Amino acid sequence: MKLAIVIPDGAADEPQAQLDGKTPLQAARKPCMNRLAREGKVGRANHVPLSQTPASDVATLSLFGYDPLQYYTGRAPLEAAAQGIELTPDDWAIRCNLVTIENGRMADFTAGHISSEEGQQLIACLQQELGSAQWQFHAGVSYRNLLIYRGQKGAVAPFSRSTRTQPPHDIPDQPIAGYLPEGPGAELLRHLMERSRQILAAHPVNEARRRAGKKPATQIWLWGLGQAAVLPSFEQVYGRRGAIISAVDLVRGVGALLGWHRIDVPGATGYLDTNYANKGSYACQALADFDMVCVHVEAPDEASHEGNLQAKIQAIEAIDEMIVGPLLDALQRFPSWRILVSPDHRTPLRTRAHAHGPVPFVLAGAHVQASHSAGYDETVAAQSALVFDPGWHLMRYFLRQD
Repeated sequence: MKLAIVIPDGAADEPQAQLDGKTPLQAARKPCMNRLAREGKVGRANHVPLSQTPASDVATLSLFGYDPLQYYTGRAPLEAAAQGIELTPDDWAIRCNLVTIENGRMADFTAGHISSEEGQQLIACLQQELGSAQWQFHAGVSYRNLLIYRGQKGAVAPFSRSTRTQPPHDIPDQPIAGYLPEGPGAELLRHLMERSRQILAAHPVNEARRRAGKKPATQIWLWGLGQAAVLPSFEQVYGRRGAIISAVDLVRGVGALLGWHRIDVPGATGYLDTNYANKGSYACQALADFDMVCVHVEAPDEASHEGNLQAKIQAIEAIDEMIVGPLLDALQRFPSWRILVSPDHRTPLRTRAHAHGPVPFVLAGAHVQASHSAGYDETVAAQSALVFDPGWHLMRYFLRQD
C-alpha cells in the first residue's frame, strides 16, 4: 500500500469575524480536501498534552505516531538531528533565533525573515566572539539556528529539565522581560543573549539591513533546549519505509530520527513564498520508491504568526491545489493507497501563537468507509465520533490493515 501524509502546519483556527464566522479552513477553496472528506473520514486528534508547550516539536512527534510524553526531550535536539550534529549524553542543544527586539518588545521573531546568507554571517561572528570548545554556534535556515553546549563526561550540566524558556513566536509584540530564561542555567543563557546584542549592534549585515529599510537582527533568543532524542525507527515500529519533504529543520530532524529519507525540494523556503508545486511534484515522484511520503508545509503557521488572514487562506488553497490534488492523482495509479491530511497543532490568528486543542484531520483510501462529510474543517471534525486523544494513536489507525 502507498501512503501519503500532508501537514498544513498550524492551519487549524477559530471562526473569524471578517469571514462571517467561518474559519480559514472553511473559507478556503479546497476541492481536493473536501473530496477526501466525502470519500473518506473526518475526525479530530489532540497532539499536544496539556503538560507540554503547544508547538510543532511535540505535535509532530505525536502526528507521526510517537508518544511525546515518552520521547520528547526538547525542540533543539530534533533540529540538531536534521543538521547532522551528533550529541553525546552530556551535550545540550539550544534553539538560537535571530530576532528583532525594539523598546524591550519582541518586534519580530524572524528578524524580518533574514536570509540564510545574512544569518550565516551573523552566526559566524557570534562563534568567533562567543564560541569555544564548549559553546558552538551552528547556522541553519534564515533566523533558525542552533547553539550546542558540549558537556564534559561525568560533569554536572548547568541545565536540567526544569530550565524554562519561551518560544519567541509565542510572544509577538509583547515585552520580553517576563519571558526570559528561568531555572538552572538561565543566567548563562541570559548572558549570551545580552552579549549577542552588543556584538550584533554594529555588524555590517545589520547596518545594510537598516539602510534598506529592513529589520535588523538585534540579538539571539535562546530557547527549546534539550538533550539527545532517541527514537525507534518508523520501520521498526510501524513496518513502513518513509520519506520526508519539509523546509523546516525541526520536521526534517524528526524524520531523520525516524529513519526517513530526506528529500530537499528546490524553492522550499519554510515561508509563504515556498514552492508548493515543486513540493507536490517531488512527493508524487517519491511514491515510486517509498511506502510513505510526508509533505510538511509551514506557510499557514507563518501566516498566523503574522496575523495575516488572507495569506493563511491562500496557503491552504495552494496546498490543496498543488500538493493534495497531485498526490491524490498519483496515488490512484497504485492498486492500494491511503492519504491523511492534518495540521500538527492549532495556531489562531487572534493570538498569533500556538494553542492547545484538537485539530481536524481527513483520511481516505483503501478500506476507509466513506462518511460523505460536507467538507473538511473544524466544524465537521467537531461533530465526528472519530477522535484520538492522545493523538499519537491516529497513526496506527491510519496504517491499519482491514
